Amino acid sequence: MLAIWVKVRIKPQQRQRFLQAIEADALGSERDEPGCLRFNVLQDAQDENVYYFYEVYEDQAALEAHRAAPHYAVWRAAADTLDGPTEPTRCQPVFPADRAYWGKP
Repeated sequence: MLAIWVKVRIKPQQRQRFLQAIEADALGSERDEPGCLRFNVLQDAQDENVYYFYEVYEDQAALEAHRAAPHYAVWRAAADTLDGPTEPTRCQPVFPADRAYWGKP
């Protein structure tokens, strides 16, 4: 598996558009992509204009399939809502190690 932790800063006046686009991507990812095991969106408690995405994929091929999905295009079309570049960090999930935890066969 591979996990990605992404930090983004948004333009405050674009918040609603950003939230609609990232919700479409997150929900579509978990619903429509067998290789997407998790897609959470969190808002920073100290700065309401900072958000984090926690995404877990079966493998690199699942991540590439995610980037080709229609809901990802919705997200990319709203990239101008960001205030600066994304800050992605690739991670290796360690725990929980039990595959059943991730909720997909």
